[in-house]
Amino acid sequence: MAAHELSRPENYQRFVRPTPDWFKESGLGIFIHWGAYSVPAWAEPIGELGTIEKRYWFAHNPYAEWYFNTIRIDGAPARQHQLEVYGGAPYDDFLDQWRAEAFDPAEMTALFRRAGAQFVVPTTKHHDGITLWNAPRTGGRNTVHRGPKRDLIDDLANATRANGMRFGVYYSTGLDWHAAPTPPITGEGDEFHRPGDEAYARFAYDHVMDLIDRYRPDILWGDIGYPSAGYPDGPFSLANVFDRFYASTPDGVVNDRFGPTHWDFRTSEYQQGRENEGGGMWQSCRGIGYSFGYNQLEDASHYMDSRAALKELADIVSRGGNFLLDVGPKADGSIPELQRRCLEGMADWMALNARAVQGAGPATGTAPSEKPWVRWTEGGGNRYAVVDATGPVLLPCDADAVDTDSASVPATAEPGGVRVEIPVSTPAPAVVVFRLRRG
Repeated sequence: MAAHELSRPENYQRFVRPTPDWFKESGLGIFIHWGAYSVPAWAEPIGELGTIEKRYWFAHNPYAEWYFNTIRIDGAPARQHQLEVYGGAPYDDFLDQWRAEAFDPAEMTALFRRAGAQFVVPTTKHHDGITLWNAPRTGGRNTVHRGPKRDLIDDLANATRANGMRFGVYYSTGLDWHAAPTPPITGEGDEFHRPGDEAYARFAYDHVMDLIDRYRPDILWGDIGYPSAGYPDGPFSLANVFDRFYASTPDGVVNDRFGPTHWDFRTSEYQQGRENEGGGMWQSCRGIGYSFGYNQLEDASHYMDSRAALKELADIVSRGGNFLLDVGPKADGSIPELQRRCLEGMADWMALNARAVQGAGPATGTAPSEKPWVRWTEGGGNRYAVVDATGPVLLPCDADAVDTDSASVPATAEPGGVRVEIPVSTPAPAVVVFRLRRG
């Protein structure tokens, strides 16, 4: 039976509730994709998800975290790379080569906080099935017993909370190429070959329950569905997982990738799923480059700089979403230089302008502009124009809605908007602050 036939809506109706303010007003969160795939750190940087035909996409997958799958596809350059560089060695050799010797969770999460993040969501298990904590029934195939020899999720949870942020967990519910082996995903036929049997449903259930009990996450982030055998009522049902999660964290949130059941927010990824951006709470996720996991082939031409990342953030907040920006550490646990440079630039901007994207949301009665590039947000009695321009700029808006005398830069009402003078020295994108007129 199809997943939507197995799912019983009455099991999930009790979870419908308003979006917690902390999540709705967060603006920015940090995703972390870190795993054994960070050792080879190899993928072809061909472009963004949602812009490339799927069969070509999988054979030339720009996601380094999908290396396990890509090296199993006949004719894929990653397969040839694995043969030439590693002699076709088994993937699990990378787990033992992964040391995390430079990993400093306190320093890493402090940087995330400075960059404006309000929550952090690491991958606890990606599709390769390697868990970053001592998960049950893994037979030692985890980072506590092999490779780094430490509970990386506990390290990140403690450091994240010590730095005043909420903590979430990503878990690959729909795929596990080790515990539930499937043919390589090529984009033909059954696109993902998702295992839906009872054995895998029990396996995933035990893992997610263990994550909830150990780390009490604020965000539960599933991916590629839940094993369909776990949709109906029963001892390992997804409804039980949600019951446990909300009992543990009453103001927690769940994403929309567990399947046709329940969610607190919808998701998009790069250019895929853009139809989910609106009509309720939503979140956009992407890497700083084309990959989530660290990819040694990416350079500055593939990465967003801080200006581009901040424009993306402002655009998302102005449309009612929040932004989950991914960091892919190197195998040693350090943040790659170009990713760090982006985050440090965001931190400098946030020190001046955080209120334009934190505790803010869409501004009423405004519209985005491309020439000049402007996005509008609103919060705390202020209206914010995030502007990618300097010098004299006409902001297209209703001048009667804002107090031009209160503007953070020289401002004059004109037909068609408000003309402002933005100093060239202003960190880009500039933020112009207005007090709202009281109606």
